[in-house]
Amino acid sequence: MQAWLDRTMPPGVPPLGLFTTLARDPRLFQRFMAGGLLDRGNLTLRQRELVIDRVTARAGSEYEWGVHVALFGARVKLTPAQLASLVHGSPDDACWDEAERALLRVCDELHTTCTVSDATWAAAGVHLTETARIEVLMLAGFYRTVAYLTNALRIPLEAFAPRFPPGS
Repeated sequence: MQAWLDRTMPPGVPPLGLFTTLARDPRLFQRFMAGGLLDRGNLTLRQRELVIDRVTARAGSEYEWGVHVALFGARVKLTPAQLASLVHGSPDDACWDEAERALLRVCDELHTTCTVSDATWAAAGVHLTETARIEVLMLAGFYRTVAYLTNALRIPLEAFAPRFPPGS
């Protein structure tokens, strides 16, 4: 597991607290890592990060939100307004285009109702294939689980990761 941790983290960044916590049990660690969906899939990197950031923000996981913003936020060109919106805002905020609004609405409905309305599913379908939408469901569910872990286990925030922006 140490070799995997060494390969996974960027040079000079120690293994994440979440990973070292789960690594206490090799079976749990391996199962967790096998379900991550951080490979090239049906979503762009930006779409993937929007889902992860919205789901973890809505679930109150400042830990996971901060890790993803630190590692991927600049790569996917998230603006300060978008970061604030992901935590405190709405898909209707002016910083999002129509495709991103549709994606964020899926995340919000899943968070609130654990399902997606026909209208929201269809609106997302204008911008995403069916397999991409299924991947959104799986990704959102996985990161809801991550939020449960980071929140319930009170994983200390990573020093390199940003905190939630102040509310408006």
